[in-house]
Amino acid sequence: MKIYIFADMEGISGISGSDFVLPNGSHFEEGRRYYTWDINACVRGCMNAGADGVIVRDGHSQGNYALLSELDPRVEIIQGRTERRTPGIAECEGLILLGYHAMAGTSGALLEHTYSSAAIQNLWMNGRLVGEIGVDAAIAADYGVPTIMVSGDDHACREAEVWIPGVVTCQVKTGLGAEGARLLPIDASHRLIEAKAAEALSSIRNAKPISVEHPVTLRKEMVERQPVPRDLARPGIKIIDGRTIEATASTVEQAFFMLL
Repeated sequence: MKIYIFADMEGISGISGSDFVLPNGSHFEEGRRYYTWDINACVRGCMNAGADGVIVRDGHSQGNYALLSELDPRVEIIQGRTERRTPGIAECEGLILLGYHAMAGTSGALLEHTYSSAAIQNLWMNGRLVGEIGVDAAIAADYGVPTIMVSGDDHACREAEVWIPGVVTCQVKTGLGAEGARLLPIDASHRLIEAKAAEALSSIRNAKPISVEHPVTLRKEMVERQPVPRDLARPGIKIIDGRTIEATASTVEQAFFMLL
């Protein structure tokens, strides 16, 4: 059994603000260590529960922030920019979204955004407001892969439970605003991640991919003064108004890359 871990940074243990997740932040190198340690805790939980392989997608920003020198040696890691959002996921039986955050506009959530806080105000999938948790679970579903666990703050966990029935959630902190959180002690958080990963794998046979109607339409509302492409600039893009565009495609991943 092989498991896919898609790791983001905002919902990682010990991270309480943007200084930990931005390359120019004063605590960024510390954030990279926390990021790598959470990945390792999740890998331990998977392996202890019977996984015989783990693929990790380093999914934060440019995708090059996990510290390879400190990474569990049993991991295959995907880093850098790729043509697909989750390359290799078709080989796996379950997806874990590790260190995720709530969608843009979620009141009280730590570092809430949807792919880009600078560019995207809102995103909808088939008319339903969605964040990265829902979209990435839907991309996995197109490959027949269920999302079995999500970790992050309390807001991210609640969002996951709405989008992914039966998912195991792992709350490592409580959001107190966009730039503040109440954190579990690091060691306790790692023990929790390890235990929750094992719990998720124990019930993987009953897990199902989320249901998404196809063809799928993603709609993106941009923040004020972001440029909207001209009609001929992006084939297949429908312009709704001066800040909103949408794309319809046969898979979620295709619509995602058309739009984002």
